[in-house]
Amino acid sequence: MDTAHIEGLIGMLTVLALLVLLALPALSGIAHDRRMDRQIREAERARRETEGLGTRERPAHRQRYFTTTVTHHS
Repeated sequence: MDTAHIEGLIGMLTVLALLVLLALPALSGIAHDRRMDRQIREAERARRETEGLGTRERPAHRQRYFTTTVTHHS
């Protein structure tokens, strides 16, 4: 290997290291979100079981209300 190959290798390794440094927080955030979602699902399942609703049944959905703002341009 001559100097050009070594410089190319160093450049590629530097870019790869920067990519890992930039992607690592995003990947750890995704893992954290998935863990939180799993914990929330388990807590909801446990709450339904203690309320006697069973694991398949779901409580009735709340009625949602939508509000709008009316202006003279509408």
